[in-house]
Amino acid sequence: MGTLELWLVRHGETPASRDGVLAGWADVPLTPRGVAQAEAVRPAVVAETFDGVWCSDLKRAMETARLAYGDARADARLREINFGQLEGLAWATLDPRYKKALADFNGFFPPGGESLHQVRTRVTEFIQSLSAGRHLLFTHGGVIRLLTREAGYDEFLPTGTLVGLDWDRARVLFTRVSPIAVPSPFET
Repeated sequence: MGTLELWLVRHGETPASRDGVLAGWADVPLTPRGVAQAEAVRPAVVAETFDGVWCSDLKRAMETARLAYGDARADARLREINFGQLEGLAWATLDPRYKKALADFNGFFPPGGESLHQVRTRVTEFIQSLSAGRHLLFTHGGVIRLLTREAGYDEFLPTGTLVGLDWDRARVLFTRVSPIAVPSPFET
Protein backbone atom coordinates (compact mmCIF):
# COMPACT_ATOMS: atom_id res chain seq x y z
CA MET A 1 0.00 0.00 0.00
CA GLY A 2 1.47 3.34 -1.07
CA THR A 3 1.28 6.75 0.50
CA LEU A 4 -0.94 9.65 -0.46
CA GLU A 5 0.67 12.99 -1.27
CA LEU A 6 -1.49 16.03 -1.99
CA TRP A 7 -0.30 19.14 -3.81
CA LEU A 8 -2.91 21.83 -3.16
CA VAL A 9 -3.20 25.04 -5.17
CA ARG A 10 -5.46 27.85 -4.04
CA HIS A 11 -7.05 29.44 -7.10
CA GLY A 12 -5.82 32.83 -8.28
CA GLU A 13 -7.25 36.14 -7.15
CA THR A 14 -10.86 36.96 -8.00
CA PRO A 15 -12.77 40.24 -7.62
CA ALA A 16 -14.35 38.72 -4.48
CA SER A 17 -11.08 37.64 -2.83
CA ARG A 18 -9.48 40.97 -3.74
CA ASP A 19 -12.36 42.99 -2.31
CA GLY A 20 -13.02 40.91 0.82
CA VAL A 21 -16.36 39.49 -0.36
CA LEU A 22 -17.51 35.96 0.51
CA ALA A 23 -17.83 34.09 -2.79
CA GLY A 24 -18.22 30.45 -1.69
CA TRP A 25 -20.22 28.73 -4.43
CA ALA A 26 -20.59 31.90 -6.53
CA ASP A 27 -18.90 31.33 -9.87
CA VAL A 28 -16.57 34.33 -10.08
CA PRO A 29 -13.73 34.74 -12.61
CA LEU A 30 -10.05 35.42 -12.05
CA THR A 31 -8.72 38.97 -12.10
CA PRO A 32 -5.64 39.79 -14.22
CA ARG A 33 -3.56 39.32 -11.04
CA GLY A 34 -5.31 35.94 -10.54
CA VAL A 35 -4.31 34.90 -14.06
CA ALA A 36 -0.70 35.90 -13.30
CA GLN A 37 -0.80 33.98 -10.00
CA ALA A 38 -2.03 30.85 -11.79
CA GLU A 39 0.69 31.18 -14.43
CA ALA A 40 3.29 31.63 -11.65
CA VAL A 41 2.38 28.18 -10.24
CA ARG A 42 3.14 26.49 -13.57
CA PRO A 43 6.95 26.14 -13.19
CA ALA A 44 6.49 24.36 -9.84
CA VAL A 45 4.03 21.74 -11.16
CA VAL A 46 4.40 21.28 -14.90
CA ALA A 47 7.50 19.05 -14.77
CA GLU A 48 6.11 16.92 -11.90
CA THR A 49 4.35 13.59 -12.31
CA PHE A 50 0.92 13.21 -10.75
CA ASP A 51 -1.36 10.20 -10.45
CA GLY A 52 -4.37 12.51 -10.68
CA VAL A 53 -5.04 16.17 -11.36
CA TRP A 54 -8.28 17.53 -9.96
CA CYS A 55 -10.07 20.85 -9.53
CA SER A 56 -13.19 22.29 -8.03
CA ASP A 57 -15.95 22.66 -10.60
CA LEU A 58 -16.07 26.43 -10.07
CA LYS A 59 -14.71 28.70 -12.80
CA ARG A 60 -11.90 30.23 -10.72
CA ALA A 61 -10.39 26.83 -9.84
CA MET A 62 -10.87 25.38 -13.34
CA GLU A 63 -9.20 28.41 -14.94
CA THR A 64 -6.33 28.27 -12.44
CA ALA A 65 -5.83 24.58 -13.26
CA ARG A 66 -5.85 25.23 -17.00
CA LEU A 67 -3.30 28.05 -16.73
CA ALA A 68 -1.04 26.37 -14.17
CA TYR A 69 -1.07 22.81 -15.43
CA GLY A 70 -3.54 21.91 -18.17
CA ASP A 71 -6.30 19.33 -18.01
CA ALA A 72 -7.84 18.58 -14.62
CA ARG A 73 -10.91 16.57 -13.64
CA ALA A 74 -13.58 18.77 -12.05
CA ASP A 75 -15.21 17.55 -8.86
CA ALA A 76 -17.84 19.50 -6.88
CA ARG A 77 -16.55 18.01 -3.60
CA LEU A 78 -13.56 20.37 -3.91
CA ARG A 79 -15.77 23.47 -3.83
CA GLU A 80 -15.36 26.23 -1.26
CA ILE A 81 -17.67 26.44 1.75
CA ASN A 82 -21.25 27.25 0.77
CA PHE A 83 -21.76 30.54 2.60
CA GLY A 84 -25.55 30.45 2.10
CA GLN A 85 -27.12 33.81 2.98
CA LEU A 86 -23.65 35.28 3.59
CA GLU A 87 -22.62 34.77 -0.07
CA GLY A 88 -21.77 38.09 -1.68
CA LEU A 89 -21.43 39.96 1.62
CA ALA A 90 -18.33 41.98 2.41
CA TRP A 91 -16.21 40.66 5.25
CA ALA A 92 -16.21 44.11 6.86
CA THR A 93 -20.02 44.06 7.16
CA LEU A 94 -20.39 40.57 8.68
CA ASP A 95 -21.81 40.02 12.13
CA PRO A 96 -18.80 39.67 14.49
CA ARG A 97 -19.86 36.16 15.56
CA TYR A 98 -19.61 34.91 11.94
CA LYS A 99 -16.25 36.65 11.50
CA LYS A 100 -14.87 35.05 14.65
CA ALA A 101 -16.17 31.56 13.84
CA LEU A 102 -14.77 31.72 10.31
CA ALA A 103 -11.44 33.22 11.37
CA ASP A 104 -11.10 30.58 14.11
CA PHE A 105 -12.36 27.97 11.64
CA ASN A 106 -14.46 26.53 14.41
CA GLY A 107 -18.23 26.48 14.91
CA PHE A 108 -18.92 28.29 11.63
CA PHE A 109 -22.38 27.52 10.21
CA PRO A 110 -23.75 30.26 7.94
CA PRO A 111 -27.54 30.50 7.60
CA GLY A 112 -28.65 28.49 4.58
CA GLY A 113 -25.07 27.28 3.97
CA GLU A 114 -22.72 24.52 5.08
CA SER A 115 -21.21 23.90 8.47
CA LEU A 116 -17.49 23.20 8.64
CA HIS A 117 -18.43 19.64 9.61
CA GLN A 118 -20.39 19.26 6.35
CA VAL A 119 -17.48 20.66 4.32
CA ARG A 120 -15.06 18.29 6.09
CA THR A 121 -17.36 15.33 5.31
CA ARG A 122 -17.52 16.04 1.56
CA VAL A 123 -13.80 16.84 1.24
CA THR A 124 -12.83 13.75 3.26
CA GLU A 125 -15.05 11.64 0.99
CA PHE A 126 -13.12 12.99 -2.00
CA ILE A 127 -9.70 12.36 -0.39
CA GLN A 128 -10.71 8.79 0.52
CA SER A 129 -11.66 8.15 -3.12
CA LEU A 130 -8.10 8.87 -4.31
CA SER A 131 -5.64 6.11 -5.11
CA ALA A 132 -2.24 6.08 -3.43
CA GLY A 133 0.28 8.36 -5.11
CA ARG A 134 0.69 12.07 -5.76
CA HIS A 135 -2.37 14.14 -6.64
CA LEU A 136 -2.58 17.80 -7.68
CA LEU A 137 -5.73 19.63 -6.50
CA PHE A 138 -6.82 23.12 -7.57
CA THR A 139 -9.27 24.28 -4.95
CA HIS A 140 -10.19 27.03 -2.47
CA GLY A 141 -8.90 28.67 0.68
CA GLY A 142 -11.37 27.00 3.04
CA VAL A 143 -10.73 23.53 1.64
CA ILE A 144 -6.97 24.02 1.84
CA ARG A 145 -7.18 25.31 5.40
CA LEU A 146 -9.28 22.32 6.37
CA LEU A 147 -6.73 19.90 4.86
CA THR A 148 -3.59 21.63 6.13
CA ARG A 149 -5.12 21.89 9.58
CA GLU A 150 -5.15 18.08 9.66
CA ALA A 151 -1.34 18.35 9.35
CA GLY A 152 -1.04 20.89 12.17
CA TYR A 153 -0.72 23.92 9.87
CA ASP A 154 -3.58 26.33 10.54
CA GLU A 155 -3.39 29.42 8.37
CA PHE A 156 -5.53 30.94 5.66
CA LEU A 157 -3.23 30.95 2.62
CA PRO A 158 -3.20 33.71 -0.02
CA THR A 159 -4.50 33.14 -3.54
CA GLY A 160 -2.05 31.42 -5.85
CA THR A 161 -0.34 29.48 -3.02
CA LEU A 162 0.90 25.90 -3.50
CA VAL A 163 1.25 23.59 -0.50
CA GLY A 164 2.29 19.94 -0.38
CA LEU A 165 0.99 17.44 2.19
CA ASP A 166 2.04 13.95 3.13
CA TRP A 167 -1.51 12.93 3.96
CA ASP A 168 -0.65 9.62 5.62
CA ARG A 169 1.88 11.17 8.01
CA ALA A 170 -0.19 14.36 8.52
CA ARG A 171 2.72 16.59 7.64
CA VAL A 172 3.26 19.67 5.49
CA LEU A 173 6.02 19.05 2.95
CA PHE A 174 6.34 22.59 1.58
CA THR A 175 4.51 25.88 1.11
CA ARG A 176 5.11 28.20 -1.85
CA VAL A 177 3.30 31.50 -1.55
CA SER A 178 2.73 33.27 -4.85
CA PRO A 179 5.41 35.86 -5.63
CA ILE A 180 2.56 38.27 -6.36
CA ALA A 181 0.45 37.50 -3.30
CA VAL A 182 -1.31 40.34 -1.55
CA PRO A 183 -2.49 40.50 2.08
CA SER A 184 -5.94 39.04 2.62
CA PRO A 185 -8.77 41.52 3.20
CA PHE A 186 -10.40 38.85 5.41
CA GLU A 187 -9.09 39.98 8.77
CA THR A 188 -10.86 39.98 12.12
